[in-house]
Amino acid sequence: MRYITGGIALGAALALGGLAGAATSATASPTPIPAAQTQSLYAPSALVLTIGQGDSAASAGVQRAVTLTCTPKAGGTHPNTRGACAQLRVTGGDFDKVTKVKEGTACTREWNPSTVTAEGVWEGRRVSFERTFANPCELKAGKGTVFEF
Repeated sequence: MRYITGGIALGAALALGGLAGAATSATASPTPIPAAQTQSLYAPSALVLTIGQGDSAASAGVQRAVTLTCTPKAGGTHPNTRGACAQLRVTGGDFDKVTKVKEGTACTREWNPSTVTAEGVWEGRRVSFERTFANPCELKAGKGTVFEF
Protein backbone atom coordinates (compact mmCIF):
# COMPACT_ATOMS: atom_id res chain seq x y z
CA MET A 1 0.00 0.00 0.00
CA ARG A 2 2.86 2.24 0.81
CA TYR A 3 4.24 1.78 -2.71
CA ILE A 4 0.87 2.56 -4.29
CA THR A 5 0.43 5.74 -2.28
CA GLY A 6 3.99 6.81 -3.06
CA GLY A 7 3.47 6.02 -6.73
CA ILE A 8 0.27 8.07 -6.84
CA ALA A 9 1.98 10.95 -5.07
CA LEU A 10 4.94 10.77 -7.44
CA GLY A 11 2.59 10.65 -10.43
CA ALA A 12 0.63 13.61 -9.12
CA ALA A 13 3.83 15.56 -8.49
CA LEU A 14 5.06 14.83 -12.02
CA ALA A 15 1.69 15.79 -13.50
CA LEU A 16 1.48 19.01 -11.53
CA GLY A 17 5.10 19.77 -12.23
CA GLY A 18 4.50 19.24 -15.92
CA LEU A 19 1.49 21.51 -15.87
CA ALA A 20 3.32 24.13 -13.90
CA GLY A 21 6.23 23.88 -16.32
CA ALA A 22 3.85 24.20 -19.25
CA ALA A 23 2.23 27.23 -17.69
CA THR A 24 5.62 28.72 -16.96
CA SER A 25 6.89 28.06 -20.43
CA ALA A 26 3.71 29.52 -21.93
CA THR A 27 4.11 32.79 -20.07
CA ALA A 28 7.89 32.80 -20.22
CA SER A 29 8.02 33.24 -23.99
CA PRO A 30 7.15 36.89 -24.63
CA THR A 31 4.65 37.81 -27.27
CA PRO A 32 6.17 39.75 -30.15
CA ILE A 33 5.84 43.52 -29.83
CA PRO A 34 4.63 45.25 -32.99
CA ALA A 35 7.12 47.53 -34.72
CA ALA A 36 7.15 51.10 -33.45
CA GLN A 37 5.07 53.51 -35.48
CA THR A 38 6.97 56.53 -36.78
CA GLN A 39 3.83 58.55 -37.39
CA SER A 40 2.94 61.15 -34.80
CA LEU A 41 -0.54 62.03 -33.63
CA TYR A 42 -0.46 65.33 -35.53
CA ALA A 43 0.12 65.97 -39.20
CA PRO A 44 3.35 67.88 -39.86
CA SER A 45 1.46 70.40 -42.04
CA ALA A 46 -1.95 71.32 -40.64
CA LEU A 47 -3.33 74.86 -40.49
CA VAL A 48 -6.43 76.80 -39.49
CA LEU A 49 -6.99 79.76 -41.83
CA THR A 50 -9.36 82.66 -41.11
CA ILE A 51 -10.60 85.83 -42.80
CA GLY A 52 -12.08 88.49 -40.56
CA GLN A 53 -13.38 92.04 -40.66
CA GLY A 54 -11.22 94.34 -38.55
CA ASP A 55 -7.76 95.84 -38.20
CA SER A 56 -6.16 93.00 -36.17
CA ALA A 57 -6.77 89.36 -35.39
CA ALA A 58 -7.59 90.26 -31.79
CA SER A 59 -10.37 92.68 -32.74
CA ALA A 60 -11.56 91.22 -36.06
CA GLY A 61 -14.81 89.33 -36.24
CA VAL A 62 -14.09 86.06 -38.04
CA GLN A 63 -16.20 85.81 -41.18
CA ARG A 64 -14.82 82.54 -42.57
CA ALA A 65 -12.52 79.80 -41.30
CA VAL A 66 -11.20 76.61 -42.88
CA THR A 67 -8.71 73.86 -42.13
CA LEU A 68 -5.89 72.87 -44.45
CA THR A 69 -3.76 69.74 -44.13
CA CYS A 70 -1.00 69.22 -46.69
CA THR A 71 0.83 66.14 -45.36
CA PRO A 72 0.54 63.22 -45.99
CA LYS A 73 -1.98 64.40 -48.60
CA ALA A 74 -4.01 67.53 -49.21
CA GLY A 75 -7.18 67.66 -47.14
CA GLY A 76 -9.34 69.75 -44.86
CA THR A 77 -12.35 72.02 -45.34
CA HIS A 78 -10.53 74.42 -47.70
CA PRO A 79 -12.32 74.41 -51.10
CA ASN A 80 -9.03 74.02 -53.07
CA THR A 81 -6.73 71.97 -50.84
CA ARG A 82 -4.37 70.92 -53.63
CA GLY A 83 -3.95 74.46 -54.99
CA ALA A 84 -3.42 75.98 -51.54
CA CYS A 85 -0.87 73.33 -50.57
CA ALA A 86 0.94 73.80 -53.90
CA GLN A 87 1.15 77.57 -53.35
CA LEU A 88 2.55 77.07 -49.85
CA ARG A 89 5.12 74.58 -51.12
CA VAL A 90 6.27 76.94 -53.90
CA THR A 91 6.75 79.77 -51.39
CA GLY A 92 8.34 77.53 -48.78
CA GLY A 93 5.48 78.27 -46.38
CA ASP A 94 6.22 82.03 -46.46
CA PHE A 95 2.82 83.64 -45.88
CA ASP A 96 4.24 87.10 -46.65
CA LYS A 97 4.87 85.90 -50.22
CA VAL A 98 1.45 84.25 -50.38
CA THR A 99 -0.38 87.45 -49.37
CA LYS A 100 1.66 89.91 -51.43
CA VAL A 101 -0.64 92.33 -53.28
CA LYS A 102 -0.07 92.09 -57.02
CA GLU A 103 1.80 95.03 -58.51
CA GLY A 104 -0.30 97.39 -60.56
CA THR A 105 -3.44 96.73 -58.53
CA ALA A 106 -5.63 99.84 -58.43
CA CYS A 107 -7.69 100.07 -55.25
CA THR A 108 -9.41 102.96 -53.53
CA ARG A 109 -7.80 104.35 -50.38
CA GLU A 110 -10.75 103.60 -48.13
CA TRP A 111 -10.05 102.11 -44.70
CA ASN A 112 -12.24 99.04 -44.36
CA PRO A 113 -9.74 96.52 -42.98
CA SER A 114 -9.80 92.76 -43.40
CA THR A 115 -7.40 90.47 -41.55
CA VAL A 116 -6.26 87.00 -42.55
CA THR A 117 -4.60 84.57 -40.14
CA ALA A 118 -2.88 81.20 -40.31
CA GLU A 119 -2.27 79.15 -37.16
CA GLY A 120 -0.85 75.68 -36.86
CA VAL A 121 2.13 73.73 -38.18
CA TRP A 122 3.82 73.94 -41.56
CA GLU A 123 6.38 71.20 -42.28
CA GLY A 124 7.05 70.72 -38.58
CA ARG A 125 7.40 74.45 -37.74
CA ARG A 126 4.89 76.34 -35.65
CA VAL A 127 3.08 79.02 -37.66
CA SER A 128 1.32 82.11 -36.34
CA PHE A 129 0.67 84.56 -39.19
CA GLU A 130 -1.49 87.67 -39.41
CA ARG A 131 -1.89 90.20 -42.25
CA THR A 132 -4.27 93.15 -42.42
CA PHE A 133 -5.42 94.50 -45.78
CA ALA A 134 -6.70 98.09 -45.97
CA ASN A 135 -9.90 97.15 -47.81
CA PRO A 136 -11.66 94.31 -49.65
CA CYS A 137 -9.99 95.29 -52.95
CA GLU A 138 -6.51 94.75 -51.46
CA LEU A 139 -7.69 91.51 -49.85
CA LYS A 140 -8.89 90.22 -53.22
CA ALA A 141 -5.61 91.20 -54.88
CA GLY A 142 -3.42 89.65 -52.19
CA LYS A 143 -5.11 86.63 -50.73
CA GLY A 144 -3.70 84.11 -53.20
CA THR A 145 -5.03 80.57 -53.40
CA VAL A 146 -4.35 79.92 -49.72
CA PHE A 147 -6.91 82.48 -48.52
CA GLU A 148 -9.35 81.95 -51.40
CA PHE A 149 -12.33 80.60 -49.47
